[in-house]
Amino acid sequence: MSNVQPQGESLKKAIQWVSDERRKSPDTPAKKLANDAALKFDLSPKDSEFLMRFVKQENQE
Repeated sequence: MSNVQPQGESLKKAIQWVSDERRKSPDTPAKKLANDAALKFDLSPKDSEFLMRFVKQENQE
């Protein structure tokens, strides 16, 4: 897992939600989950970008 720590509570919840959803539905594209989480948790553009990078990095590991 990445050593970069998210700052906002909504972002932390979004990351947790994406992780949970990836375990439940491993075939769902990570990009779709990140986009869904950004809407669900009303993330700012900056937080949405962070989440997308985080998910992409997780896919590569």
